[in-house]
This record gives sequence, structure tokens and C-alpha cells, in this order.
Amino acid sequence: MRSTDRPEAPPRVASKADGAPALPRYRALRRATEALIRSLTPEDMGAQSMPDASPTKWHLAHTTWFFETFVLTPYLPGYRVFDGRFGYLFNSYYEAVGPRQPRPARGLITRPSVADILAYRAHVDAGMEKLLAAGAQAHAELIDLGLAHEEQHQELMLMDILHLFAQSPLAPAFAPPRATASGQPAPLTWTGFAGGLVEIGHDGRGFAFDNEGPRHRVWLEPFRLADRLVTNAEWLAFMAAGGYAKPEFWLSEGWALVRSEDWRAPIYWRETADGWRAMGLHGLRPLDPAQPVSHISYYEADAYAAWAGARLPTEAEWEHAAGSVALQGNFRDSGALAAQAPSGNEGLQQMFGDLWEWTRSAYLPYPGYRPAEGAVGEYNGKFMSGQFVLRGGACVTPPGHIRATYRNFFYPHQRWMFSGLRLAKDGAGEGVRPSDLETDVVAGLSRSEKSIPPKHFYDARGSELFEEITELPEYYPTRTEVALLTRIAPEIAAAIPDGSALVEFGSGASTKTRIVLDAAPQVGVYAPIDISASALEGAARAIRADYPDLTVAPLRDDFTNALRLPPETEGRPIVGFFPGSTIGNFTPDQARAFLGAARRLLGQGASFIVGIDIAKDPATLVAAYDDARGVTAAFNKNLLTRINRELGADFDLSTFEHQAIWNAAESRMEMHLVSCKDQVAHVAGRAYRFGAGETIHTENSYKFTLARFADLAGSAGWRVASQWISPDPAFGIVLLRA
Repeated sequence: MRSTDRPEAPPRVASKADGAPALPRYRALRRATEALIRSLTPEDMGAQSMPDASPTKWHLAHTTWFFETFVLTPYLPGYRVFDGRFGYLFNSYYEAVGPRQPRPARGLITRPSVADILAYRAHVDAGMEKLLAAGAQAHAELIDLGLAHEEQHQELMLMDILHLFAQSPLAPAFAPPRATASGQPAPLTWTGFAGGLVEIGHDGRGFAFDNEGPRHRVWLEPFRLADRLVTNAEWLAFMAAGGYAKPEFWLSEGWALVRSEDWRAPIYWRETADGWRAMGLHGLRPLDPAQPVSHISYYEADAYAAWAGARLPTEAEWEHAAGSVALQGNFRDSGALAAQAPSGNEGLQQMFGDLWEWTRSAYLPYPGYRPAEGAVGEYNGKFMSGQFVLRGGACVTPPGHIRATYRNFFYPHQRWMFSGLRLAKDGAGEGVRPSDLETDVVAGLSRSEKSIPPKHFYDARGSELFEEITELPEYYPTRTEVALLTRIAPEIAAAIPDGSALVEFGSGASTKTRIVLDAAPQVGVYAPIDISASALEGAARAIRADYPDLTVAPLRDDFTNALRLPPETEGRPIVGFFPGSTIGNFTPDQARAFLGAARRLLGQGASFIVGIDIAKDPATLVAAYDDARGVTAAFNKNLLTRINRELGADFDLSTFEHQAIWNAAESRMEMHLVSCKDQVAHVAGRAYRFGAGETIHTENSYKFTLARFADLAGSAGWRVASQWISPDPAFGIVLLRA
């Protein structure tokens, strides 16, 4: 179950990684912040409920002061400071900038008013518009920090508002109540990790805070992580067993707090005549036993783990587990690789975007850490004492702050943040099977013609590289298919009956899925199928958010041989969707088997929309798989980097070269990694010999003619009802009928 305390969220703010210019990102960010105050009164925005919290209007002003102080004043010629007194009122902790209002007394700042602060924001926004419109490349890193800083305060605003409202006898709601699906969570299971020498920390690509790096090596003993977060029902069992009354489970300082502050339950739980209720952003609601327990301190999380016979994970364990199972896809040309934050693998659920997860790691600098120069160097480094690290992001965390390397930190007694816990244990556990990666690599390298399935391209870095590939001038498939699909969307929509179920093979939620849904509002159910729980969960979450009237019914299964559709599709016309020329990654026999299985799954009379790449001149094809910038080469060689990291291998990447060739006899593009010399590589305790010129075959991508694909589909029980082809470089979309 996912945490359901998130209010209606403001639109996602594009990040630097999206390639968005600074000015639109700045505008969207500021609008998103102000969207959070729409339901608040001026009285709501001026109150301070405790020393750790800040009034909403202080957040509005402080984030504005940041841009005025660190960007506009030094870099915009002629800029006029809005009010010189605001530097004292709205500085947070920057000693180098000057004195400030004490944090516990921020609620005493009755003036300026909320209206004055909104005028302040408008004044600074006008200055930032002027600066950014003129181009601010020289200050790009500082501006990115300012944007990320305000996103952090968006989450802090929601934390502080919830704490404020929880003090009121009226228990007001920040957002309207809403019905949420409940149910019984699956029994807790464990995912084992072999440990070894691993790398953690940000690798320097894209935005990160300075405390996320530098990347470095850490030795991990074998360990296990629970597959999900601890639930409210499990916490109730802890309470019933006297968890808050038994000192043997508690750290000394935690036990002192339990006694001095009379802790008996999580901070926002209320015991009533009708049972336990929990205060959230949607008001005081009955406690949902299946939801993850939230708003707990480090001391509470650690005590629960001790009671459960487990422990909290270290941050290195958490990041290694999250990074090794981050954003995955099945095939290179798949439309399933939407730009979603990673959210776990088949064994690990709720890793990202539910609740911040306590780790047992103290918040300390990584080896080689250096704070930034100047006042902004006080941003993270000065707090590296007495706090503990949380990982993963919460339901109120802006998407740009959800990544495997993000280090959140709080003091161990604090519990007003959106925090939960995941259990860990020592040892990988008995009967832990090798990972799919290890199984496939060992089998593939043991063959006389070495090969590795292309699904293993997509670790976090591989997914980033693939996104870069789709933007390359040489790589035509993605943009050509999107353009074609956009042009023919009305014709496709006309072929979709009212109330249909759109069944996507792969997790979907990408641009292509949305083109069809936007053109065909008559679709009643969207049913993505994927073996990856993380990809499926991310796709379903994204579509539900953007299409609230659409029933989303994800099916976790292998889409190549799923046996039945979700019950929500019963009695509806069925339309299958398989974009991206992913079918080209199958051999002809595999493609025929897949099309036959899809026909049986979708049923008699179903339709099936399939994207196919059209065979064309070899020069165009080879360029698409061997670009001038070398991004595809890096994508291919990253497979060896992943094997080195996750399987303890010792591949020397400098001794392998990327190769892309057109196999005319098979009508397919092939990608290989070519050994430049005779050598031996060790993987998972095994040695594999490579001769000079010997290759690892990493990918096939078959190309079709319309006639050849019609024959292939016909042999599996389909007939072609309609077909469309783009101008050169040609790409085809085919509508099949069962």
C-alpha cells in the first residue's frame, strides 16, 4: 500500500536534467509554492506551532530572500532590495550573511503581513525574470541550488502546516478528505544482498546537493532488507506488546523521552471511542491498518526494529539496494521507459515516494567531502553532527528530490516529518537465489557465442543514457513514432470502442500512452502489464494522477505469456498497445509466440496497436546505434560497469569497444561489445576467456517491411486492419484485429 496523505500536488517542476531552460523552471517552481497556500488563511500562515516548525509566510519569504541575497543582489546590475530589514527577518542560519530572528520566535513576526510578503515575492520574481531572460549560464549552479532549496521548503511547509493543524481541537484539513483504497498488505518478506565492495554517492551527473558526494567505495557484509515498510497494523501489535513501556527495546536517550514526554503512539495518532484515528493533511481520519506507519522518530523506529528482532539498514545498504534495482526497462526501444523516479524492484516495494526511511547511519561527511565556497557552503555541512540519515523520499517530496543518493537528515527525537521505517537483518539469508542479472550473465558468457539479454542495460545510469539516446539527431525511432502517433491519433481513436480497456504491454505512462489516452477519452480502463513491480507502480501512479476519471488496473505479470487480464477489463472491448518497436527485440520465433500469446490474452475480436521499425538504408540504421557523440557506446559499455558493480566482476572497459552492425540476412541491427585483446574476466567467482575480436552480443533490433510483419502477425492469428507509415526515416504503426 502507498502512503495516502499527499494533498493535491502542484504540477511537477521540470528539472535541469529535463533540459528545461532556467526561466520556465523558475516560474513553475514559484507557482507551485504559492499553490500550496490556496486553502490557508492569513492566520494559518502566521502561526508557529513549535520551535522546529516555521510559519508558512516565513517559508514564502525565506525562499524569496535566498534568491534576492545570493542571486539578484550580487549579479543583477541596478537591483533594488525590496526591504533592507528582511535580511534579518528571513535569514535562516547563514552566519556569513549576518544576524537573524531566532528560529523559535519566527511566529512573533506579525509584520510584514502575508500580502506584504506576496508583494516581496512579486518584486524578486520580476528581478529574476530580468536576470534569467538575459541568460544566466554563469550562475546556473547557484540558480539550480535556489530552485532545489525552494522545493525543500515546499515539503517543509506541508510538514509544518500538518503539525500546526494537529494542535487545533478542530483538527482542520489542509486538503479535502478523499476515499482511499485499503486492503491487507502482503506478508513481509526479505530480499537478500551478497554485499561486497560497492560504490555509493552521487556520480556528478545532474544536480545533487554537496552532501551526496563524492562517490566512494564502501564494504558491505551480506544483508537483507524487508520488501516493504512497516504498517500501522504491525505498529499496533508493537504497542499491544508493551513496546512503549519496555526499556529493553529503547536507546537510553529515547527511553528518557518516552518517559518525560509520555509517548504512547506515533505523534499524530489519536485514541477515540471509535478506535485509533490519525491526523493527516486530509484531516483526522480512521487509522488504516494497511498503510505504512508514519511520523515516527529515530528512537521509535530503532525500538520497533529491536522488538521485531531486526535492525534499521545503514544508508550504504539502502542506497546499494535501491541503486542496483533502480529504474528498469525490458528493451532498448520500449516506450515503457517513462521518466519516473525509481521505486524499487520485484523484491523491494515502497522504496521511493512513500515515506522517508530511517537508517541507522549518523549524518556525517563522505570521504573527500568539501563544502561549497562562500555562504552557501553552510547549506549542509554545518549540520553534520548529532543527526541521522533518512532515504527514499515521501509522499509530499517534490519529484526532483527523489533519487537513490539523496540524504535527508533529522535529529533522532524529531517526528513531525513524513518518516517511516524498513527493517534490515544481517546475512543474505538461506536459499537466496542469484539475481536475474547473475543468472543471465553466467549463462550468456558460458556460451560459445557470448551474449547478455538487453533488459540488463537499464540500471539507473543506463536509463539516463537511454534518455540521452532518444534525443540524439541520429536516433530517429522515438521522435518519429511520437510524431506519427500524434498525426494518426484521431484515426486510432476512431477504432477504439466506447468503454474499452487499453491494455499496454509494458509499464507505459510515457508520451505515447498519453497520446492515445488524450485522443480517446472514451477509454474506460487502462491496464499496463509488466513483470517489474516498480515500473508498474510508477506507471499506474502517473496515469492516475493525470487521468483521475480513468480506472487504472495494473497487472504484474510477464507480458509475453500472461494468462488473464485484470478483472476490471471484463465485459469491455479490448485494445492492446505495444509501441516502441519493442517487438523488434524478439527473434522471429519469439515474436510469433508473443503475438499468439497476446491474441489469446486479449481475446476474440480484440484490436492490437503495434509499433514497428521499418527496414531502411544501412547507413541510417548504423548511425542510430553508433552515434557520433558516443552516447550509445557508453550505454552499451555501461552494461559492463553494472556487472562490475553488482557481481564483483573485473571487466576493463578500456579493452572493449562498442560495435553496431547491420545484419542484412536477418534484417536486424546488432550491438556487440568487442574484446580488443586476449584477456580473462572474472564474474561472480568464475573466469571467462575472451579472444581478440571476440564479442558479447548485447542486442538485436529487427526491422520489418509492412508485408513481412503482416505475414508474421497472420501466422499468429491476427489480420491487418489499418497501417500507417511515417516519411523517412520510415516507422510504422499497425492496427491488428484478432
